[in-house]
Amino acid sequence: MARKTPSEKRVLSLGIPKGSLEESTFALFRKAGFQFSVPTRSYYVNSDDDEIRPLLIRAQEIARYVDEGILDAGLTGLDWIRENGAKVRSVLDLVYAKTSRRKPRWVLCVPENSPVKTVKGLEGKRIATEVVHLTRKYLKKHGVNADVEFSWGATEIKAPEFADAIVEITETGNSLRANNLRIVDTVMETWNQLIANHEAWQDPWKREKIESIAMLLEAAMAAEGKVGLKLNVKNTDMKKVSNLLPALTSPTISHLSETGWYALEVVIDETELKRLIPALRRAGARGIIEYPLNKVID
Repeated sequence: MARKTPSEKRVLSLGIPKGSLEESTFALFRKAGFQFSVPTRSYYVNSDDDEIRPLLIRAQEIARYVDEGILDAGLTGLDWIRENGAKVRSVLDLVYAKTSRRKPRWVLCVPENSPVKTVKGLEGKRIATEVVHLTRKYLKKHGVNADVEFSWGATEIKAPEFADAIVEITETGNSLRANNLRIVDTVMETWNQLIANHEAWQDPWKREKIESIAMLLEAAMAAEGKVGLKLNVKNTDMKKVSNLLPALTSPTISHLSETGWYALEVVIDETELKRLIPALRRAGARGIIEYPLNKVID
């Protein structure tokens, strides 16, 4: 076997979901410290890390390609991992969606005026969905026999003209309501995962690279909705100011050059600011500075 020359760098192939999750995934990677960009009409992603080769691929296919070893790792939904029956290593749960940080759901829906109230009412009926295997498994669990057909998209318009019911993914339910659909039941909750090929996970270099990516992504997620706060406090006001800080918060305290003054630094939920900052000012805090956070690492 030929020896690898020093100039031959190792590269990790990484699947990035194309489509509805593309923008939010790139935003998450930016917060984690990675700069990815996509040339016009290209599926190849430019990366500022020459040890990562990102590829834009439909989320529906990433789990299968990771399973087969075509990709070393990737980000995709738990739903598509299960739909494909992919045997992959789950590295990190990442709860984010197109517009929020809530978990999307695959839901069983019928037209608003349908007499169907439960899944039992779909015995012998037709159901359209992108997740055929998940839907069949769900129906089997409830002892229902129905015709499940694959939908290539625009599934909301399939009922009632082309199907009696649909199984569709939703974050808020707004699109379903706009199409006069009623949710009957939740088939499954889903969320994104960083996954790895089992063979790649056994490779020490690739595993370390994947774990580093996971740590930075987790840190970026942990920083969501949090900010840093710096403030100066007189010794005589320290107790009043400290009592205002959230109970689970342990501020960093350091002496200032001016006798009797201290600097406090703390990480808090952004939602606390509008209440906390005026109260801190009234309690004697001075030089209050708020700053954004990209990553929080324990």
